[in-house]
Amino acid sequence: MKSELIIMLTYNDETVEDAVDVFNKIKDLPIKYFGFKDIGLPHKKMGSLNNIMKKAGKETFLEVVRYTEQEVLESAGLAVNIGFDYLMGTLYYDSIWDLIDKKIKYLPFCGKVYDHPSVLDGTISEITANARDIESKGVDGFDLLAYRYKYRDKVPELIKKLRAAVSVPIVSAGSINSFDRLQKTVDSGVWAFTIGSAFFEKKFIPGGSYRENVEAIYEKLKIV
Repeated sequence: MKSELIIMLTYNDETVEDAVDVFNKIKDLPIKYFGFKDIGLPHKKMGSLNNIMKKAGKETFLEVVRYTEQEVLESAGLAVNIGFDYLMGTLYYDSIWDLIDKKIKYLPFCGKVYDHPSVLDGTISEITANARDIESKGVDGFDLLAYRYKYRDKVPELIKKLRAAVSVPIVSAGSINSFDRLQKTVDSGVWAFTIGSAFFEKKFIPGGSYRENVEAIYEKLKIV
């Protein structure tokens, strides 16, 4: 199974102000998954953006980079009320189930995550043990900050061992900003991966438009 692309309308871990305009430029492309962060737009505009995406036939993700239980609960409630299909990110808390109640799919972080933009820390053994524990509580998958891992040379080992440790889908999120990383990510066998800032920074087609950069990744995925 080929990895899926999740387009995040975000830059530096914040939703871009003109996210609706950006989405409208690429909504006709045969890409199923879109998302954005819980910061950068007022809640009303977040709701409008989500509705626009859903009307275009997309499945939607709210990715949350917040860490305290109260912050996470606020964002989980927001995800449910707005009507996202997936809640991604957040440190895991049991109390989240009281809010989402399986109304949406939940893919939290695993491992020690902190800062903004976020960083993944801890040994691979610690991360996989944490993931197994969280999986046992019923999560639908994991938001793995693979290329935000503090020990960059160990990213391939991290993904391989996490895939072996859990049975739920894994999304590689953050800092896929080159065709080389794209290829390595797809080869790793993750269910999906996110790209946000790299499209705005034209990392794949320097000097090209936002749409041309997205198209380049889509075309690459068709042949890898």
